[in-house]
Amino acid sequence: MGRAYIHAVRLNLPEATIVFDHFHVIKLFNEKLAQLRRDEQKKAKAQDKDVLKGTRWLLLKKTRNLDDERNEVERLREALNLNQSLATAYYMKEDLGRIWRQMDKESAEFLLDDWIKQAAASGVGMLMRFAKTLTTHRDGILAFYDFGRISTGPLEGMNNKIGLMQREAYGFSDMKFFKLKIKSLHETKRAVIG
Repeated sequence: MGRAYIHAVRLNLPEATIVFDHFHVIKLFNEKLAQLRRDEQKKAKAQDKDVLKGTRWLLLKKTRNLDDERNEVERLREALNLNQSLATAYYMKEDLGRIWRQMDKESAEFLLDDWIKQAAASGVGMLMRFAKTLTTHRDGILAFYDFGRISTGPLEGMNNKIGLMQREAYGFSDMKFFKLKIKSLHETKRAVIG
């Protein structure tokens, strides 16, 4: 969702449609949520800091994935009760993910517009700024429904494998060999799937 990336795509592929999938939007939101938690923890009173300590990963988890045996539900509830801004942002994150699970584009559009309005009216600076980001990228988010609900997940996985391969080899001086190694990764993946 970076400006440089969007500019490069528009410059070099003017006919392309940019699609922002669930992964990248939620990832960006989670980064902003983690920063909000850090900011709120810095502002908290001494006794409140103990409640907020260790909640970073709880905030990033989906509600249904919280572990009762590890007391995660109660710990998260305490932190959210303590801090209204954090609670609002956490529940807004849960709603944001619903945009990509709608049956059609019109339903997603309604949810996205509603989410933006709620975030803009929340009084939480992080959410208000994120609402502007989503407004700017609205067409790309909704384009998800125009292209068969595509996901960059497989591409991200392949990029991770290529990066790991480069790190393990401490780089490649022979670009032809490097391309063959990438092709080998792709062929191996296709053989496993097909």
